Amino acid sequence: MENINKNRLFYASCFALITTALSFSIRAGILPQLGEDLSLTARQLGIINSMWFFGFPISMVIGGLIYHQVGGKIIMQFAFFAHAIGIIMTIYADSYTGLLISTFLIGLGNGCTEAACNPMIADAYEGKQMNTMLNRFHMWFPGGIVIGSLVSLFMTNAGLSWQTQMWAIMIPTIIYAYLFWGQAWPKAKVVQAGTLSGNLKAIGTPLFIFMMLCMWFTAQTEFGPTQWIELILKSSGATPMLVLALITGTMAVARYFRGEAGHRINTPAVFRGSAIIATVGLFLFTVVTGPAVYAVAVFFALGVAYFWPNMIGFVADYIPKSGALGMSLVGAVGMLSSYFMQPIIGGWIDSNNTKGAAQGLSGNDLELFTGTETITTMLFFPGILIVLFAVLYFWVKGRKPASSVVADTHR
Repeated sequence: MENINKNRLFYASCFALITTALSFSIRAGILPQLGEDLSLTARQLGIINSMWFFGFPISMVIGGLIYHQVGGKIIMQFAFFAHAIGIIMTIYADSYTGLLISTFLIGLGNGCTEAACNPMIADAYEGKQMNTMLNRFHMWFPGGIVIGSLVSLFMTNAGLSWQTQMWAIMIPTIIYAYLFWGQAWPKAKVVQAGTLSGNLKAIGTPLFIFMMLCMWFTAQTEFGPTQWIELILKSSGATPMLVLALITGTMAVARYFRGEAGHRINTPAVFRGSAIIATVGLFLFTVVTGPAVYAVAVFFALGVAYFWPNMIGFVADYIPKSGALGMSLVGAVGMLSSYFMQPIIGGWIDSNNTKGAAQGLSGNDLELFTGTETITTMLFFPGILIVLFAVLYFWVKGRKPASSVVADTHR
């Protein structure tokens, strides 16, 4: 049996997830520059964003299907290829079409990272340590967004081009490729989770289908506002990229400590509480300006922090035979929802801008009106979750999760 250097694999996974996070936050930071340099509308920027979310679920689903057949090593080799080519193509893109293709490639690399690293960490570590390491791995998505937000803010203020900012994403990409190089990967621990027939039977259950519906809305509650933060909050009196860094930094800290206390908290109850907090937080963004926006950012972050990790963790514990495919599918639905919604949100921004202009607004007043109206529309996402998670709470009430410690610390 090959020697498994699980710690090196874990560190490599963290840098791969940081690459994903930087591609999210830096792209959010350069949207205004992209729109100006290439004369793109908000809707066109939304379609470009959607390609990131479209590539993500495609590779997640395919990766989940073939993980136990081809192994995570090959999947991550493709991830590096997609990341590197996508980043370089973005840097040298001079057209709308070029940005669509390059962003799609980056999305493919991101999805491969999720498809390969989640089951690898679950197989490499045992019991409580597995939960702790999964938690520490997924902490790096919001943690990496903090890094990317601050890097983008610094480079923008320094007058550096959006192309220069994209080069920064190559740093963790090269690091994870080096750490993964030549490493053996662990085998699946659960036999049923390692068989496609067992996976397919598990994902056909009503509970799994219901969780995919919930994931559609949880993903939009998190990604809808944050991906457009530079445009919808730029006239709020707060620095948008600092707001993004504050949101994701709070999420990273919350997820880290959530992993240690997860066994004492009922997961469906966490869902309901998170939906309520996220709804109130998003509403507050529409009524406050200036420094108060930063306080609202922390409150909103506490609502969205536990959505993604608990969704995937819930599937791992309550539908364990879905295996790597189940985890990949749930995450894929979250990203696929953003593929469809990003252009729509961009259209909302364009429409609200036109509406405000027709009312005689201009300058900062117009931008503030546009942002407020757009966020108000987004309140639908967490609002519907309050109802869905109330249903889930009574659905699984009395059921025990598959593990003694609730595995809700994935991403």
